[in-house]
Amino acid sequence: MEWFATLLESPRFYSLLRSVILLAVGLPLLQLLATTGKRVAKKHTNEQAAMLVGKAIFYTGVVMLVVMVMQNMGFKLTAILGAAGIAGIAVTFASQTSLSNIISGVFLIWERPFAIGDVIDVGGTIGLVLSIDLLSVKMRTLDNRYIRVPNEMIIKSQVITITRFPIRRMDIDVGVAYKEDVGRVMKLLGEIADANPFALDEPRPLILFKNFGNSSLEFMLGVWFSKTDFLHLKNSIMRDIKERFDAEGIEIAFPHLSLYSGSDTAPFPVRVVKTD
Repeated sequence: MEWFATLLESPRFYSLLRSVILLAVGLPLLQLLATTGKRVAKKHTNEQAAMLVGKAIFYTGVVMLVVMVMQNMGFKLTAILGAAGIAGIAVTFASQTSLSNIISGVFLIWERPFAIGDVIDVGGTIGLVLSIDLLSVKMRTLDNRYIRVPNEMIIKSQVITITRFPIRRMDIDVGVAYKEDVGRVMKLLGEIADANPFALDEPRPLILFKNFGNSSLEFMLGVWFSKTDFLHLKNSIMRDIKERFDAEGIEIAFPHLSLYSGSDTAPFPVRVVKTD
């Protein structure tokens, strides 16, 4: 037991014990303060800013706690800060990408092109925004994959906030055979939109005769809907168009290819030969 008595008499033992107690008490306390600060901030601002407030409280507290532990263990902070300054210069040159992401993150937070819970399209990748941090944006795709997008990429790319507004318009291209009556087709498209329960009555559906296509008369049906009804409308209205056109005898066009030899040339001879 002599070693134990020697240990109790050592000042370093008590320094280590105080450091352990500081960490054991300080870290849970910091987590509690961060959670409380986030909850309070959420009542006065949006979820994105509240999340940043919580992280700022936690990481600031961690830095202060580390400094207290180092002082308690007898480290000379002056020498450490001097070395950290030299190392910081080297790290600054080596982490230009991270600094660019941080600056881009500040612009994202300031500009607020989207918020947590929005569905966005970044370079063709569509997902639900989970968090907006200083370095990156975390997203969950529609097929439940987790994606981290650096802030610098978002600043440099075109970002579409799909759920920014409460209503959207779905544009559906429809092609019918050249023999069909244009007015009748446009009337049927309007009736289909009016009958669909997920299509809004106001604004009114947009129906356009777009073009004379290679194999069809091309129409566009633009239907307004609530942003939460996208899949319901997509599935139902496409089926409605097919079923109604079939019932009315409207031919939905498919690619055709006609061969014409010209007025001064005889038709190409076609002969069927039966072989044994």
